[in-house]
Amino acid sequence: MDQMSFGDGEYASKRKRTRRETFLAEMEQVIPWTILLNLIEPFYPKAGNGRPPYPLKVMLKVHLMQNWFGLSDPAMEESLYEIASMRQFAGLSLTKPIPDETTILNFRRLLETYELGADILARVGYLSRKGLMLKRGMIVDATIIAAPSSTKNADGERDPEMHQTKKGEQWYFGMKAHIGVDVDSGLVHTVTTTPANEADVNEADYLLHGKEPVVHADAGYTGADKRTARKGLDWQIARKRGSVKELPEGDKKREIEKEEKRKAGIRARVEHPFRVLKCQFGYVKVRFKGLVLAAVQN
Repeated sequence: MDQMSFGDGEYASKRKRTRRETFLAEMEQVIPWTILLNLIEPFYPKAGNGRPPYPLKVMLKVHLMQNWFGLSDPAMEESLYEIASMRQFAGLSLTKPIPDETTILNFRRLLETYELGADILARVGYLSRKGLMLKRGMIVDATIIAAPSSTKNADGERDPEMHQTKKGEQWYFGMKAHIGVDVDSGLVHTVTTTPANEADVNEADYLLHGKEPVVHADAGYTGADKRTARKGLDWQIARKRGSVKELPEGDKKREIEKEEKRKAGIRARVEHPFRVLKCQFGYVKVRFKGLVLAAVQN
């Protein structure tokens, strides 16, 4: 076992457990480390004549923390020096070298080059085989993530893979993150990314895992039952608000409003992953150019 530094030793003796510590401890338990390491290991640099690489598990944990806490490469390096709980989660100590920002950048580019982001999410889906996904149904939805719209950069233009779209009376420039969420457990099993102007209904087919009997969706997915290749699904799609308002007052309208409220209560569960993504992880704006890097960040 590596000798602890004085700072790490003093930290280990404190009594109060912070929210960051609790979160990292939970991630240590639930993430299938062996599966992810086996996926990345064939592409990871091997020790040779140059400086030996950091252990793969260390770099994977650093990469995940960078995304969980919304940190740039320099900020991630500084956090490893300053925050003991993050060092301990990564298996690092101040008595030995800490990965610098270039090393952190190179690891992210490795995942991008070999398109490992989607495979990592697929491997995490092993939770379904552990019984955490009950397959009683799923919810699909999308959220807009803004991208820098300024052209004051080296290329003199906005990111060509991002586009603008109008929601309500407001225009947005960026991308969309589309997710498929298990109704019972709330676990996200599928994530896709598109430009912001892509219609939600066009991604519906890609969000299905193949074992759901029912799919819950908002009005943006109207017509999905006719577009998808999957047949026999029970699509619980919300009616458009305007069509409900136009109904004549009476028992039928009240019955439809009651049914729409029931549907909305189920769909509300999909907002929790978006809250975690934007409020807890701070992912309210795209930090890298291109949809491939954005997908890895998700």
